[in-house]
Amino acid sequence: MTIKDDLYFLKLAYQEAQKGLAEGGIPIGAVLVIDNKVVAKGHNKRVQELSVIKHGEMDCLENTQRKISPQKMQCATLYTTLSPCYMCAGAILLNNIPRVVIGENITFKQSESLLKQKGVEVIVLNDKKCVDMMLNFILENPKLWGEDIGLTPQQVLHKYKKLFSEFG
Repeated sequence: MTIKDDLYFLKLAYQEAQKGLAEGGIPIGAVLVIDNKVVAKGHNKRVQELSVIKHGEMDCLENTQRKISPQKMQCATLYTTLSPCYMCAGAILLNNIPRVVIGENITFKQSESLLKQKGVEVIVLNDKKCVDMMLNFILENPKLWGEDIGLTPQQVLHKYKKLFSEFG
């Protein structure tokens, strides 16, 4: 994969995140790519489906409908607009996905060290559009974002106060 390919597929993940936002959800999107072809897409649907586990990466993997062989999964790249949480990292590891391209890890970073420790190639692009989308969402929806990462709205606003001033 070239950087041009990575940017193209990240753009598709970003479009998934925008779908989630338009549906009233959290703007995190993902696409799964094998042999330079998108085999699944997804976005965070926690709000839309009243789910505690339907993160963008989880939705994307679920949308493979178990049609991707383990052999093919071991050649996949998962593109996600935001650094994966531990739950999503577990799904990445369980499916032996060897490469993850992350749109941004400025607003959230949790599992990258774990993924690297387990041999996953992790590439962080810190794409401005991904950062801006998440910062705007967090600022406008601290309660909803807090639910996604296990914090109260006050804790969210405190945690992100410096980022809001730096990037806002």
